[in-house]
Amino acid sequence: MPPLISVTHAYRRLFTLPGTRAFTTGNLLARLPMGMFSVSAVVMIAGSRGSYALAGAVTATGLAATALAGPWIARLVDRHGQARVAVPATLTSALGSLALLLCVRCGAPDWTLFAAYAVTAVTPNIGGLSRARWAHLLRDDAGALHTANSFEQAADELCFMFGPVLASFLTGTLFPEAGTLVGVVLLLAGMLLFAAQRATEPPPQARSRTRSPLRSPGIPPLLVCFTATGAVFGSTEVVTIAYADAQGHRAAAGVILALQAAGSCAAGLAYGALKPAGLRLGHCLAGMAVLMTLPWVAAEVAGSLWLLAGALLVAGMATAPTMVTAMTLVQRRTSADRLNEGMSLMVTGLLTGIACGSATGGWATEHLSPTLAYAAPTTAAVLALGLATLTRADGTAA
Repeated sequence: MPPLISVTHAYRRLFTLPGTRAFTTGNLLARLPMGMFSVSAVVMIAGSRGSYALAGAVTATGLAATALAGPWIARLVDRHGQARVAVPATLTSALGSLALLLCVRCGAPDWTLFAAYAVTAVTPNIGGLSRARWAHLLRDDAGALHTANSFEQAADELCFMFGPVLASFLTGTLFPEAGTLVGVVLLLAGMLLFAAQRATEPPPQARSRTRSPLRSPGIPPLLVCFTATGAVFGSTEVVTIAYADAQGHRAAAGVILALQAAGSCAAGLAYGALKPAGLRLGHCLAGMAVLMTLPWVAAEVAGSLWLLAGALLVAGMATAPTMVTAMTLVQRRTSADRLNEGMSLMVTGLLTGIACGSATGGWATEHLSPTLAYAAPTTAAVLALGLATLTRADGTAA
């Protein structure tokens, strides 16, 4: 069977299961704003208060709050069910976004911006909810579950590729608050549609008697790897923006980063359909470490912005296979009654790594140079590989 037909057949087979198309549609609608809110908040706050430092501090506070609240929300989801927890949590988050908008619009004190944006941290891990449904539906079909996990990773990449673009278009074309307003509408509509699909929802567990995912064998090493991998993403974003700005084309940074996400999306879809046998997390991390040298070489040797874009496109192809393999291991090593909590912990590690990577990339850009700063994501990728090897976090992909 030709590769393209094989890929199409693998994903078409997933969506023959009753209810999967409906919950996936709702999940994608709700997930798209995750790539919109931070960009919209920065534009809205910086435009009104004239301070990117304040805007960055507010969004960083939201990120930190999400890292703290995420596992707690996920634990409630495991105990009481997705619909009973996710819907009120999403409504609360939407109110936080609207409160931020009103505080900015009405010139409220700066501290109110931090408080309002912190409320949005109760947004459920929407991708995790969808992965939990696939894990429930495909619990007896490891091959199909691998394909579903790959689809979910590709969906993440698409949402974080198009979300910032949509937010930038809305805030620039209409008015600064437009990105936040549209994001809230999409989030609410998508979550309500997703939660309405009760037939595919995993059954709640009244009270788990199993150990915390943090105490499950193999989970702490994976958490460390997720954190190091997040540092790759965070540092790459900051350094790329700085490099494009130094070349006099800062507006091109979004397109270049979107190409990196596009490479990851394409690789994720192919990886899910082809199911390469024997591929382990260590192999994926090694591939990421090697490919992350390409942007550094392109920036250092060629000095061409568009050659850098091609290098990031290729480097991005290691992202989805790495994340899919790691998340599959999380699903295997976490008990079914705490699956949402386990996946949320990994997202917490990823967010922590992104924050650390952003800080490191910013420091390297300021104290070294935008070109040499590409050593930061390369070093983070090598660190992730080294940690996976030392902690024995490795495992097969399928």
